[in-house]
Amino acid sequence: MAHGGGNKAIIAALSANLGIAVTKFIAYLLTHSSSMLAESVHSLADSGNQLLLLVGGKRAKRAADEEHPFGYGRARYLYAFVVSIVLFSLGGLFALYEAWHKFADPHGIDSWHWVPVAVLLAGIVMEGFSFRTAIKEANHTRGSQSWWQYIRTAKAPELPVVLLEDFGALLGLVFALFGVGMTLGTGDGRWDAIGSAAIGLLLVVIAVVLAIETKSLLLGESATRKDVDAIKAALVGQGVPSVIHLRTLHLGPEELLVAAKIEVSAQESAVEVAQAIDAAEQRVRAAVPIARVIYLEPDLRRAVEAAQP
Repeated sequence: MAHGGGNKAIIAALSANLGIAVTKFIAYLLTHSSSMLAESVHSLADSGNQLLLLVGGKRAKRAADEEHPFGYGRARYLYAFVVSIVLFSLGGLFALYEAWHKFADPHGIDSWHWVPVAVLLAGIVMEGFSFRTAIKEANHTRGSQSWWQYIRTAKAPELPVVLLEDFGALLGLVFALFGVGMTLGTGDGRWDAIGSAAIGLLLVVIAVVLAIETKSLLLGESATRKDVDAIKAALVGQGVPSVIHLRTLHLGPEELLVAAKIEVSAQESAVEVAQAIDAAEQRVRAAVPIARVIYLEPDLRRAVEAAQP
């Protein structure tokens, strides 16, 4: 995934959430609706999360140095993981606390009855535009994968994060609209609390999913099966009869480390082995352009097999 596509979706989501957060909070001040307050904090948390993703993308572009010889590409994974923590604590737990508080002291919406409904409907339209942008950008790289497979396997965290946040925001708005609508219809503020609780549980679930997926990226994931197969095929040829073993590791979403032990002939000279290694590296970079750091170790297959128990 091109990082520019991720930034486009992030900026669209940030613009929508900032506008929605302000209008939701004004609606809360006018109506004291628990669901509106939960949604205000939800949008505020989402806005902060999008800023974190933009900061992570910028910091990941720093050049490699002595302390970080492989660069800072994983900064994008780190900031995506922080997003899950913010969403869980600031969004989910606050909404659950507000629901508990409203259950303890339920009260209806006594004035400005049309305001929360209008704000929530407008929010659905704006979040829908943001979600549409994220879907459009994700479709450039999703291929034939299902949406769940895409979220599970994507190496660039920005679009999966925005997709889950926007999906959660749309569902949250529906929950809030249900809670507010039932409160206006019955005068019972406990419906408002139920809407807030539903928003909180939704955000907690999304935060846990994000944490699990970004934790895997932080620990270090290998290349996709498609890229691994392409690398293996590219390594063989011009003095490399076979690949003895291969390891790959994502240093960042668009930077892959390749380490392999390759078979060479015992009759080849050192110069010929060096030429074979150089040619293999060129083939790998042509087949998988994100394979930017490549370490190849030549060996004799018979010697390796003899050394194995």
